[in-house]
Amino acid sequence: MGGVMNERESLFPSRPLFFLGAHHISQKWWDTGVPLFVSRRTLASRKTLPIPRDIWALDSGGFTELDKFRGWKTTPEEYVRDVQRFKQMGRLSWVAPQDWMCEPQMLEKTGLTVEEHQWRTVLNFLDLRDQLGTMVIPVLQGWERDDYHRCWEMYDAADVSLEDEAVVGLGTVCRRQNTAEAEVIVRSLAPLSLHGFGVKMTGIALFGDGLVSADSLAWSYNGRRSGPCPYGARKNCANCIHHALDWRERLLSRIEQKEAA
Repeated sequence: MGGVMNERESLFPSRPLFFLGAHHISQKWWDTGVPLFVSRRTLASRKTLPIPRDIWALDSGGFTELDKFRGWKTTPEEYVRDVQRFKQMGRLSWVAPQDWMCEPQMLEKTGLTVEEHQWRTVLNFLDLRDQLGTMVIPVLQGWERDDYHRCWEMYDAADVSLEDEAVVGLGTVCRRQNTAEAEVIVRSLAPLSLHGFGVKMTGIALFGDGLVSADSLAWSYNGRRSGPCPYGARKNCANCIHHALDWRERLLSRIEQKEAA
């Protein structure tokens, strides 16, 4: 995984690099100068791609795919073509594979087991790694603590040493990070260099020191419930770039305060 995120590592010696989740693709978002986390589904329909000022990472959009189609409608070939196109934008740090989330509601939709979702995640990673190289990161999926360790063993069986990977995605944690369960899972996976998908402020406070990076769109959920937007003529801040950046600053400040304590 040489080169992935290296340009930022020295700036974050003791806290995770935070990618701001962005579900809008106008150039003003890419001009903010902060790391962004953007879904493939957001960029795929764009004829003209934005120009990023900072590094960014690509989410596969797996939750939406499984939720809408009960499986992956986008083929690996289509995904690879999109990634090759997005790389032309520059500053792309890494891309997630087409993983299979393991929330109970997802298992109900697919009719498959946690173990089958894990195998499909690992096999897709192997396929994409062959085509995209180290740009694609491995992702651990599961629900219980032992599930994640079984998934780790699946990678070992495929001759993928997660200990040697610069970034290992940690899936299916964002919906339960307010409990101690997610923290136990994160701590149990040391010394892996984990990226937490969808980790909010509470999750960062609990187990952020166990991650090398994280992303979140929680600012939009928060903004939807914040009342009239103080930055313009909007009914709320769900799509407000100013609210998003303010939320990010509060998050980073909270991390700094915890480190200083």
